[in-house]
Amino acid sequence: MLKQTLNRISSIGIPKALLYHRYGILWTTFFDRLGLDVIVSDDTDKGIFDEGERASVDECCLASKVFMGHVASLIGKCDAGFCTKYQSLPDLVMSTFSRDLDVVSLVVDSPIDGKAMREAYLKMASELGASSKQAKRAWKAAMRSQEAHDKAKVASQAKTFKLLEEYKRVAAKDASGKISAPLAILVVAHPYISHDPFIAGDIVSAIEDMDAVVIYADESDHAKAYQASFDFSETLPWIINRELAGSILMNKDRIDGIVLISAFPCGPDSMFDYAVMRSIRGIPILNLMIDAQSGSAGVQTRIESFIDILRYQGSGGYLNAR
Repeated sequence: MLKQTLNRISSIGIPKALLYHRYGILWTTFFDRLGLDVIVSDDTDKGIFDEGERASVDECCLASKVFMGHVASLIGKCDAGFCTKYQSLPDLVMSTFSRDLDVVSLVVDSPIDGKAMREAYLKMASELGASSKQAKRAWKAAMRSQEAHDKAKVASQAKTFKLLEEYKRVAAKDASGKISAPLAILVVAHPYISHDPFIAGDIVSAIEDMDAVVIYADESDHAKAYQASFDFSETLPWIINRELAGSILMNKDRIDGIVLISAFPCGPDSMFDYAVMRSIRGIPILNLMIDAQSGSAGVQTRIESFIDILRYQGSGGYLNAR
């Protein structure tokens, strides 16, 4: 991390991409409590993506190109940028935008190790010039805010499942057959894919336009999903993929289908998607790989066909066919 002081830095920019969609509340609260003006980049649009594509090599995945576009959009709006992925992107950003932007980053070896994560943030705050007391207060406030946000998402998901169950009970009692419960579709994707309207907005809209309910796999209880994932694989190395796998296992008896989304050409996701398609039984799965050239019409047609098939199955169509 660049050696900076709070006297020099008055504002910090955070790209609204990648792990922002998982830890954004923690980051914005932490820097705000350190007394910095926090500037989050705008929602992804074509201009941001095009800028990111120009700043990236061809081999970068779609999500990484979007991230680079968000970084570029913050230049001139803040004193320093905070890098939003715990791998090599801080170095990539510094080498690409070194003349235009200072970068503040940190290393967290294991996000599930709360003590190590806390120490990394306190160290970063100290290097920014914060006192130990100020850093600890900022960390506590940030963690409380993030935990409250995550709990609200879990509670909202539980409420949605409860409503779906009530619909099913009503539909089962309807002798006329005119009442039918909406289908529950589990969207399984990294949060920076499923919650970015530019990347997955057409997919989510297409599902909802078919009167189906979208359930986001990343909004299940993270700790419970992580533990459940070991029934899926003992060796899966990526934490978020583990949580997604655990969410599938936790919710598979309450959903009607899975839409599995990944961004081309993500290597880890290609392995994870293959494992899900091979290992998850008894639930129809639609696997979508999206890139910059993906057209919404083709995606919409596939989703419409998928949901039509689910409804036909639900009505006993295939079971009764001869």
